[in-house]
Amino acid sequence: QVQLVESGGGVVQAGGSLRLSCAASGRSFSPFAMGWFRRAPGKEREFVAAITYSGSSTRYADSVKGRFTISRDSAKNTVHLQMNSLKPEDTAVYYCVTDQDVSGNWGAWGQGTQVTVSS
Repeated sequence: QVQLVESGGGVVQAGGSLRLSCAASGRSFSPFAMGWFRRAPGKEREFVAAITYSGSSTRYADSVKGRFTISRDSAKNTVHLQMNSLKPEDTAVYYCVTDQDVSGNWGAWGQGTQVTVSS
């Protein structure tokens, strides 16, 4: 079973940048897509970004498109989320995910890392 550990969260002022990383361990890096979700206080969890195993295809939530960039290094079993032009509404716990099944459900989740954007 894969384990996912996120890092890179913190407190930043609006307009600033953060880079989240997620390290996968526990099995060899199978050809699964990886992604990020977030949960803001008082809100439901929402999709942020995803990337295919090869890294050739990515998709983003409309709310982060043009500001966030997802990338991965399969040789190092890591995925990153570069977040620029951060807004207070980006404040949330960010979760790394993988093991997406044919129905689109993500089977493995990290513990999450807090991102706080101050105005």
